[in-house]
Amino acid sequence: MVGSSLVGKVALVTGASSGIGEAIARMLAEAGAHVVGLARRGDRLAALRDSLGPAARFTAIECDVRDTDAIVAAFERVRAATGGVDILVNNAGLGRDAPLMSGTTEHFREMLEVNVLALAVCTREAVADMLRRGDAGHVIHVSSMAAHRVPQGGGMYSATKYAVRSLLEGLRQELRARGSKIRVGAVSPGYVRTEFAQVYAGDPTAAEGMYGRFTVLEAQDVAEVVRGMLVAPPHVQIHDVLMRSVDQPD
Repeated sequence: MVGSSLVGKVALVTGASSGIGEAIARMLAEAGAHVVGLARRGDRLAALRDSLGPAARFTAIECDVRDTDAIVAAFERVRAATGGVDILVNNAGLGRDAPLMSGTTEHFREMLEVNVLALAVCTREAVADMLRRGDAGHVIHVSSMAAHRVPQGGGMYSATKYAVRSLLEGLRQELRARGSKIRVGAVSPGYVRTEFAQVYAGDPTAAEGMYGRFTVLEAQDVAEVVRGMLVAPPHVQIHDVLMRSVDQPD
């Protein structure tokens, strides 16, 4: 049965309060996993938990992933409650309209801290759990098509996603060197209808301008790809999935 291998797994999803993270968290919970959702907006996590119904196992942890001490504390809380993480989905990420020649230092720093440093710290903590709990598990990074080409004016955002590619391959090599059965992978979508546009532009009306030009992906489309990666046979490691709408030109 599709999703049967997810039953009872402890799956931590960062950025679970909206968009792709919310869709992935919902998919995992409906497949029978015990989902731990991390996000800054605790009210949104609570709303997600309530929408899943009483049969779902969902733990909400309010956490700003720019605070690395808070990340470590969140993992310690999960270990105390469940024994540790079996699946990590590094979804938390953002872009800012911050060209290399004129962007603010704060926007540069924010993208680096959320998209790269937080992802690395979450991965380190999760892999430690997986090694301790039988050397099995799955780490998935939600990356971007910007990890494979540089959008005009998006040099710093793209740089952070190229870093995610490097972190993915580096982790694969480290795990392979020790003969580990932990699997790693990434999904790199193009335009997806989420809050990304309004965050990027700093304008709540920006979504139509970014997503109204052609058909774009929906968050659920990405969640379905993640499901396929997770339920593939244990010897199958899907390294990176590049996905875009058939209407997306680049």
